Amino acid sequence: MTMLKHFFTSSLSPAVASISYDGEHGRIETRSIRATDDIAWLQERHDWKSLQSIIAVTAKREIGDKVIEETRYFISSLDANDPKRLERVVRAYWTIENNLHWVLDIAFDEDSNRTRKGHSAANLAVIRHIALILIKAEKNSKVGIKIKRLKTGWDNDYLLRVIGII
Repeated sequence: MTMLKHFFTSSLSPAVASISYDGEHGRIETRSIRATDDIAWLQERHDWKSLQSIIAVTAKREIGDKVIEETRYFISSLDANDPKRLERVVRAYWTIENNLHWVLDIAFDEDSNRTRKGHSAANLAVIRHIALILIKAEKNSKVGIKIKRLKTGWDNDYLLRVIGII
């Protein structure tokens, strides 16, 4: 992504194509989208068959006197000429990511995990994702994900049902 950052901070960067505003939960957020399909230089370096555009989304959040600005960069198989659609797709992606994180934090208390040695944090994240998929697939128990997770620790028969052995 360093190449994208360099591109979008250079004189070659396209102009802002779309600006949107949000105001809720005591904050004001301004999002601007820059996108281009002038990416032959990137396609020459990478064999990404369906690469159509690159996108930079800059989000500026104002909460009281505090202003936070960050830019995220994306590669896309979508046309760069519809910035409103690009904005919707990027927002939908982050909605999915945020919802997944919220579920993992509530059901698995993921934020309080302090595992840092080697690849252990990544390995545990994969295990939690697998556990979440298995728990969501279990439809007999009509309780929330957190209760299902706890129930797998309390009831061996239920655990075996969740992992598909019985």
